[in-house]
Amino acid sequence: MHADHPMLAKIRKLLAKAENDATTPEEAELYTAKAAALIADYGIDQALLAAEVPETDVVGDRVVTLDAPYARDKADLLSAIAVRLRCRAVHMTDRTADGKRFSVHLFGHESDLARADLLFTSLLMQASTWLGRAPVPPLEHKAAFRRSWLAGFRLAISRRLETAERRAETEASARAAAAGRSMGLVLADRSVEVSSRLADTYPHLSTARPRQLSGSGMSGGWAAGQRADLGGVRVDGRPAHALPGI
Repeated sequence: MHADHPMLAKIRKLLAKAENDATTPEEAELYTAKAAALIADYGIDQALLAAEVPETDVVGDRVVTLDAPYARDKADLLSAIAVRLRCRAVHMTDRTADGKRFSVHLFGHESDLARADLLFTSLLMQASTWLGRAPVPPLEHKAAFRRSWLAGFRLAISRRLETAERRAETEASARAAAAGRSMGLVLADRSVEVSSRLADTYPHLSTARPRQLSGSGMSGGWAAGQRADLGGVRVDGRPAHALPGI
């Protein structure tokens, strides 16, 4: 239901314009800024609606398996997006005959899961394009450089999403107060619902150790993340999981 919401369709159209080769950089920036604001506003609107009619936006979950190359880095990007959009993420690693397989179990209200899916699909495609164009410094290991580039990209995206979500929450607080509700309490209640669902599924989670990355690509990835469209669609027919090979 949420994936087909008219607001998300509008966001896809805005980002399709931003990605058009005929669009000037100034126009693309305006389209991108509007799309980022709309996707944050959509999350707030759905939260307020569900506070009145809970069945419109229930807590759900889904498991996303990430394909090589850079499957763990894709999992990190997905988790960063999901957490900023009020979801929770559990990383899972399985050992198979072909090596490790990485997947992420996402928990969240259906509207927030739809937002995370939209953004991840677009941002992974954009990361693939820009990472393929980023030159690897001489004598540096290609995989190490690209992993650090993806880390920088992820950090920039996380910061931008945090800013957009905070702006939407602040602007919605006055509307909620006029209706006799507290925006903070609405979001806190939703967070409790998601956390409870996760705890019921995984009562004994452990925390993974931070990764140590040695490549020099973080600043380039950060710059690309600052330029990235926060939304969009796959316009060139490539699968969303495609990233340059090691």
